[in-house]
Amino acid sequence: MDQLLDFSPVFENLDQILAGFWATIRIAVVTAVLALLFGTFLTALRVSPIPVLKRTGGFVVNLLRNTPLTLVLAICILAVNDTLKVTLSSVEGVNRYWWGVLGLSVYTSAFVSEALRSGINTVPIGQAEAARSIGLTFTQSLRMIILPQAFRAVIAPLGSVLIAMIKNTTVVGAVAYGSEAAAVMKLMFFDLGASIPIFIGFAIGYLILTLPTGFFFGWLAKRMAVAR
Repeated sequence: MDQLLDFSPVFENLDQILAGFWATIRIAVVTAVLALLFGTFLTALRVSPIPVLKRTGGFVVNLLRNTPLTLVLAICILAVNDTLKVTLSSVEGVNRYWWGVLGLSVYTSAFVSEALRSGINTVPIGQAEAARSIGLTFTQSLRMIILPQAFRAVIAPLGSVLIAMIKNTTVVGAVAYGSEAAAVMKLMFFDLGASIPIFIGFAIGYLILTLPTGFFFGWLAKRMAVAR
């Protein structure tokens, strides 16, 4: 029983564990920024008055939402990188990092877009009509009037998307970039054997990343709520 609850392997490999979680944080931060940009672009396509763009945006979002993340990452690494020889860096570790980030960003952008579209639906239609009446173009009204309100309305859902994305970095570690926390845990299992303390140590690490994020976005959603 004492061996099952022996946390010494966790403390002895704390530097390696912290390095893994630092890699996870790097993946999550860069992915969050790219996913927000991609998702906003997809949302603009989905609400565009041009039918072709609207259908294209809807098709891309539905395709990504119904495709497993593992498959998206496999396409990036095995098809585009390994087969087509399209590389993002001459350093193999950096190259796989960026392909993992890009795949996770594209995948997450579909969920960001869906959240933003629901936020746009909360904006009164009269505001868009008023924007057109004073001569604003679709792009101007979307940028200055509609999207700012939509973002404020969906802060909590975007927080949930971010938390899911942080947990999805474990898939990036398995498929593309082998330096993040889940990959480190896998290496520790090979070297030291699977144990409850190692599971608990990594679970606590992910809780430290996700719980404050959830609380922060909950607080921010209340503070930035749009009064109707």
